[in-house]
Amino acid sequence: MNTPLQAPRPPWLSDTSKGLLAGLAVVLCWSGFNVVSRFGSQSVFTPFDLAAMRYGISGLLGSVYFLRNVPYTEWHRYVVLSAFGGLGYGLFVYSGFSLAPSTHAGIFVNGGIPCCTVLIMTLTTGFRLARQTLAALLVSLSGLLLISIDSLISQHGQTEFIGDMLFLAAALSWAIFGILMRRWQIRPMLGICGIACFAMLIYWPVYLLFLPKNLPLAGWGDITLQCVYQGLVAAMVAASLYSYANQKIGACQASMMLALVPAVSAIGAYFVLAEQLTWTVIVGIIVVSAGAIIGAMPLRAAESLLK
Repeated sequence: MNTPLQAPRPPWLSDTSKGLLAGLAVVLCWSGFNVVSRFGSQSVFTPFDLAAMRYGISGLLGSVYFLRNVPYTEWHRYVVLSAFGGLGYGLFVYSGFSLAPSTHAGIFVNGGIPCCTVLIMTLTTGFRLARQTLAALLVSLSGLLLISIDSLISQHGQTEFIGDMLFLAAALSWAIFGILMRRWQIRPMLGICGIACFAMLIYWPVYLLFLPKNLPLAGWGDITLQCVYQGLVAAMVAASLYSYANQKIGACQASMMLALVPAVSAIGAYFVLAEQLTWTVIVGIIVVSAGAIIGAMPLRAAESLLK
């Protein structure tokens, strides 16, 4: 007697759900990164020390896996990814932390990534903006502009504004990295290990020979915290999850979710670093986060909201 074939059960979570969960995990990881990095920049570490710990730990962890699984003929792509998602992003963001608060990093880096991603795709691929994406982009941009004006007229003046622009440059670098990862269909773990490997090989000789360093002056507790968070959580875990979300739900929607980071970062910075929030910054956070929510929500829900 033949037993009828049972239809395969649908997966417990769809690819879209998995991508959204990965994106939320990235929000938590990068919010912590903003707080920990600002804490490090306020101690003895130089921006170059923080970058050295990031690239050193992640490079040591990722190099063996990368070298065993990627043929030499494909290395050039990973060098390009390392220039944007490794060296460019890291050096810009750590330099920004020495000049501007972590709250601003959450706004300009994680709010700037979706804006840069959408603009690059529109200019280079003929990507046609849906009404939902255009609305989200305009809302997020208005929040970024509000904080830029606040930085210029604040008591810190140009110093804070320069930090904001460095954060925005970091956002541009990460947006290019995310688009290239998806375009080249590079597996998340290979991509992250590849940029870690080449960032370490390129950066560490320059750091040891030429760049200012205060690493020997720091306590072992501070060094351990920065090494674990910079080299493992930020460089490996968060970056892998972002690449995974990028491939599951697309570059635009994944990047839009990152604009939720400013609010979470601001809460963490308030309690951990005692960073005070002005009303302008609070409004900017709300506006940028609203842009993220509009961009990340399902298409039908967004269309009903915008009618």
